[in-house]
Amino acid sequence: MRALIKGKGLKVADVQTVFGFNTPQAIFKWMRGDAMPSIDNIVILAHILDVPIDEIIITN
Repeated sequence: MRALIKGKGLKVADVQTVFGFNTPQAIFKWMRGDAMPSIDNIVILAHILDVPIDEIIITN
């Protein structure tokens, strides 16, 4: 997810703003793989990152 966010030219703060989170902790957890976004958040991530949903949830 880190590569997708950076590849789109976004910062964690930008993603935080889109989701309306008070802190970026959830995003950092997603990036580390400590947590997965909810289905609703995956749909939003796919939209803002302009990638299919499976690119977010499938890891290699």
